[in-house]
Amino acid sequence: MSKPSFTVPHTAMVMAAGLATRLRPITDSLPKALVPVLGVPMLDVVLNRLRDAGVKRVVINLHHLGEQIRAHLKDRADLEILYSEETEILETGGGIVQALPLLGDDPFFTVNAKIIWLNGKTDALHRLAAAWDDARMDALLLLQPTVTAVGYDGIGDFTLDQEGRVRRRREWQVAPFLYAGIQICHPRLFRDAPQGKFSTNLLWDRAIEQDRLYGLRHDGEWYHVSTPQHLAEVERHLSFHGIRF
Repeated sequence: MSKPSFTVPHTAMVMAAGLATRLRPITDSLPKALVPVLGVPMLDVVLNRLRDAGVKRVVINLHHLGEQIRAHLKDRADLEILYSEETEILETGGGIVQALPLLGDDPFFTVNAKIIWLNGKTDALHRLAAAWDDARMDALLLLQPTVTAVGYDGIGDFTLDQEGRVRRRREWQVAPFLYAGIQICHPRLFRDAPQGKFSTNLLWDRAIEQDRLYGLRHDGEWYHVSTPQHLAEVERHLSFHGIRF
């Protein structure tokens, strides 16, 4: 097999610190990342996808029932796993800023631990890596068409122009794409970022103004688990199609 012509980031951050209040009562005693889908914790599915794509080091942020995640992964040896403990929820932007010393100076993946994705013809993480252009981009988002998202009932987040630049949905619009919870970003995206709790949306908006936020349409299936009803819907859909993890 020929060596790919692109470089896969060797580091990823998995966002796993949330309280997941919408998934209660399941998450009263179990962190959302360990909620099983078809018997397999979502965190394991995410880590397996990252490992198979070529990622070597994973940073996981922890807060709600984080000791359970540590215990669950204590014997895992196929990835270098580091933890970023949050004494308070820092949201997506603040969580990444706190973890930057562990993530290094090169572009890295970030993945939400509440999603399940199936690849199309090519590994989605490899598609992102192949599309990454360090000279033009501060972040590259995987975007899911809203009409095919399972477990999602919103009105979308973004539009894409012909060159792949991301634009926000106008207040009166229904957007064709939602953020799929996976991106490649460069540490410079977080330059001069606020301290403490804040959303990555703040930095994405800055990157949009500078024409440095890009998107890539996901060509596979995508599943979102936010409520017990969504979980049941996702499991029905996966089972119907014979998916196993």
